[in-house]
Amino acid sequence: MTVKDIYTLLAEKAPPEAKLEYDNVGHLVGDAGAEVSKILLALDITPWVIDEARTLGAELIVSHHPVIREGLKSVTNDKGANVMRLLQYGISAICMHTNLDAAEGGVNTELARLLGIQGAKTFEDSNIARIGDLPIALSTLDFLPLVKKILNCNGLRYYNAHRLVDHIAVCGGSGGSMLDAVIAANADTFLTSDIKYDTFLEAKRAEINLIDAGHFPTENVVIPVLRDWIAEANPTAELTISETHEQPELFFNC
Repeated sequence: MTVKDIYTLLAEKAPPEAKLEYDNVGHLVGDAGAEVSKILLALDITPWVIDEARTLGAELIVSHHPVIREGLKSVTNDKGANVMRLLQYGISAICMHTNLDAAEGGVNTELARLLGIQGAKTFEDSNIARIGDLPIALSTLDFLPLVKKILNCNGLRYYNAHRLVDHIAVCGGSGGSMLDAVIAANADTFLTSDIKYDTFLEAKRAEINLIDAGHFPTENVVIPVLRDWIAEANPTAELTISETHEQPELFFNC
């Protein structure tokens, strides 16, 4: 398969038209006609992920976060250095971001599935987040260790409204701005990441459980999904999930 073939496959699973307006997704770097036999998959295209791809001999990196962000106007050592490295090493990049958040089977579908949420669906004012029910309602303090184990989080931040975790909304990545929509959907619990101080205060006012499980853990769940989608169409490709990229933040407990 070529880079273009793989992008076409992924675009069918997660149509680019579903992306948020600001986003930059698609085949962002490299030769569309290049043959691909080895692919590295990672949440982000970082310098160490690029080095990992080079060591593996991968012709393509498939990532969630775009390697070319809004506002990038030049490719130099100071700005766009990762793009320059990819081009120097002849490695292409396909990035599927908010379209993959929204896609059925994508980030939030998989996040809900792993957490055991049943009947997960989108709700009003959100085509990305999912809401559904746990098969058995749990206390917040019983649910938290399950989240940490399932998502392999380094740690959790949370507000405990002392409501049973039953009707729960999830949004991989930075979903704090969706809290009002989650409250309107009658969720008792919202799990997302990158939650600001004011959002925790709002959760306390609204008496809703709020869990910050980290950006990396809540989105990295989709990387095995991308691998499986490609493997189904191209079983001969050598597909590797990055071993160098991991949750960057650590938690210190006295």
